[in-house]
Amino acid sequence: MKSDDIVVCRCEEITLDEIRLWIDRGYGRFDELKRILRVGMGPCQGRGCRDIILRELSRSTGEPVESISPGTIRPPVKPVKLGLLIHGEGETSC
Repeated sequence: MKSDDIVVCRCEEITLDEIRLWIDRGYGRFDELKRILRVGMGPCQGRGCRDIILRELSRSTGEPVESISPGTIRPPVKPVKLGLLIHGEGETSC
């Protein structure tokens, strides 16, 4: 199987070749790749691709995987109905 056939981020359909291309262009951190390719931003929130991308960054930089930042991990946001915001229904105190 060729590396251009290997899908690393299934949520955004990003291949291994695309990851390597952007790393070669100077994007050497997970958060940079996340901004340019949207890896780690799909429904799985990076659970499917983060480790593969970190290993690829490690391979290209020579740094151990443990020393590479896994990027900023944010919980998914749940949609809220506009009516709840307008009418203040379901308000809770902090």
